[in-house]
Amino acid sequence: MNLNNGNKLEMQTDYSLAPFFELSHDLLCIAGFDGYFKRVNPAVCKVLGYTEEELLSKPISYFQHPDDKEITQKYREPILYGKPLTNFENRYITKRGEIVWFAWTSIPVSDDELIYAIAKNITHKKKHEEERNQLLSELSKTNKRLKQLNYTTSHDLRAPVSNLLAIFSLMDISHISNEETREFIGLLKKSTENLKTTLDNYVDDLKSQDSQSISLSDIKFMDVIDSLRLTLDSLIKDTNTSFQIDLDAFDSVTFNPGYLESIFLNLITNSIKYAHPDRNPVITIKTEIINEKKQLIFSDNGIGFDSEKQKDNVFGLNQSFHDHRDSKGVGLYLVYNHITNLGGRITVHSKVDEGTTFTLTFKD
Repeated sequence: MNLNNGNKLEMQTDYSLAPFFELSHDLLCIAGFDGYFKRVNPAVCKVLGYTEEELLSKPISYFQHPDDKEITQKYREPILYGKPLTNFENRYITKRGEIVWFAWTSIPVSDDELIYAIAKNITHKKKHEEERNQLLSELSKTNKRLKQLNYTTSHDLRAPVSNLLAIFSLMDISHISNEETREFIGLLKKSTENLKTTLDNYVDDLKSQDSQSISLSDIKFMDVIDSLRLTLDSLIKDTNTSFQIDLDAFDSVTFNPGYLESIFLNLITNSIKYAHPDRNPVITIKTEIINEKKQLIFSDNGIGFDSEKQKDNVFGLNQSFHDHRDSKGVGLYLVYNHITNLGGRITVHSKVDEGTTFTLTFKD
C-alpha cells in the first residue's frame, strides 16, 4: 500500500484469471495453429465427455461432426492470417456419440500461433429451431393440400353449376300456372347464380394468393348475410333457424370478400349443424367496438362444447367435438386462418348445452 503524490491511496492487487477460466460455464479453450487444443477449461470436458488429456491428444477436427469438417476448415483458414472469427456455428460429437452445437468466437494471436476461443452450447436452441422448422414445413404442406383441394373443388363444381344455369335459361316458366312453383324455380335459379359467383370468387382468390396478394374491399355484413340466407334458404327453413342481427356499432369492414363469406358460411352452417335437439336454432350476430377494436360477435343456442377443455384444439385441422356425420374438422380451421391471415384474431366461449360464442376482432 503506497501513498502517491496526489495523496491518494493506491492499492496493488494481483488478480488471477485462473478462476474465470476454471469456473466459466462457457467453453473456453486455447488452440494452436497446428489444429490441436493446447488448453481447455472444465466446461469443454463436461460437455464433450472427454478428459483434458484426450482432448489435447487428437486434432480438433477429430471431435467435429463429419458433415461440418469441411466448412469449419474453410472458416478457420482466415484465422491463421490474423482475422478473428465470430458467430460461427458448428457441430461436435460427444464421447457418447451425441451431437452438440457450439457458437464460436475465436481471436488469433499470430506471434504466438495461438487461437483464444470461447464457445456457447446452443444445442437446445438448435433443437427448438428444428422442431419449429418441422412444424412450419408440415403446416405449409397442409395449407398447400387444402388450397389444392379448395381450388379443385371450386373449379370442378363450376361446370355442373354452369349447366344448371344453362337449363334455367332454356326454361320458359311463363307456361307454369302455379305461382308457388314459379317462385320456387326462380329461387333455385338465384341460388345457383350465387353459387357460381361464389365459386368464381374462390378460384380468383386462390389465384391471387399464388401471387402473394390478397384483395381487400369494404364489405357490408348484411350483403353477405342476405346472400348466404338465400343460398341456405332450404336449410334455414327446414331447421326453423332464426337470426337476431344488431349491426349498430358498425355495419361493414375492410376485408377479403371470399374470406368473409367463408367465415359467415362456416359459422352459420355449424350453428345449424350443432343445433340443440330441444330448441330451434337462434343465431345472433352483432357488432361492438371494444377498446377501439372492431369486433363481430357470433352466437348460437346450440349443443355447445367445453371450450376450456378443448381450448388448444378448437381451431386445429381435423378437430371435431361431436359425433355428427358431417363433422370434418375443417370449418373452424378455415375461419381461424381467414381472420388471422389478415391480422385479426378469434376467440371462442362455449359450454355444453348452452351454445357457443365466437368473437372476431378485426385488424385496425
